[in-house]
Amino acid sequence: MNQTPPSAAHRHRWAHKRVAMPAALAVAVLLVPAVSSASAAPAPVPAAVPAHGQHSPKPTIVLVHGAFADSSSWNGVIARLEHDGYPVIAAANPLRGLDSDSAYVSSLLSTIPGPVILVGHSYGGEVITNAAVGHANVKALVYIAAFAPDQGETGLQLVGMNPGSQLGAALLVRPYAVTGGGGADGYIDPAKFHAVFAADLPVATADLMAAEQRPVDLSAFQTPSGVPAWKTIPSWYLVAGADQAIPAATEEFMAKRADSHTVVVAGASHAVMISHPDRAEDLIIQAAEATD
Repeated sequence: MNQTPPSAAHRHRWAHKRVAMPAALAVAVLLVPAVSSASAAPAPVPAAVPAHGQHSPKPTIVLVHGAFADSSSWNGVIARLEHDGYPVIAAANPLRGLDSDSAYVSSLLSTIPGPVILVGHSYGGEVITNAAVGHANVKALVYIAAFAPDQGETGLQLVGMNPGSQLGAALLVRPYAVTGGGGADGYIDPAKFHAVFAADLPVATADLMAAEQRPVDLSAFQTPSGVPAWKTIPSWYLVAGADQAIPAATEEFMAKRADSHTVVVAGASHAVMISHPDRAEDLIIQAAEATD
């Protein structure tokens, strides 16, 4: 496993605003039947080639949130990336199932003509692992306390690989109905949200995150993953050292297996991109600069 020290060149000295949005978390649940393997990505868009003598444009950073969150959970990271001149798209992950979520993000990638650095947090890591397949313009994958599954693996399997996850005890399940069907949505018990998922954030911030959380269709965590993009695309990984959702030992295992350039943020919760947006941005920029 490559150990990459955080880059001091991209530290920001301006004040850090806490973001009152939900942390993205993967859930182990046995209540929903498994779904078929993740869909293949649609036809890729080739990366733009700069004219002779011109510098390559900075890649577009595409951020994919996970369960119990929305794109505003990246606010601190986005502000820093844009300050450093990077174009950013924070994808609205539908959270309706691994196949459909991956297809949605893949279709977004097909609209971006230049190079892309694709970033996923938590369940968003499963999504980018599948969505990036076949896209030549995706130059790097960055996993932020995220699932990086191999083919056939599920989030359920990975979250139980090592002891330490408290997600099962914190899960609330609510059936939902839509035209033509329905399913089961997963929420995090607000009384347990801070301790389990955002322990390094203020209690008031975690309480807002818990109230505003977006549910995930729990079938997503029993869907076998497809051929992983990390086998052909270089990857970077941020391990949250005190993660109570995905155990840090599992994050380190996935990072080593993918031969990721890895940093560990000691004491960080699963909501590490909110509590440590500078460390998340550092790793993203390292990936962007290494693949320029």
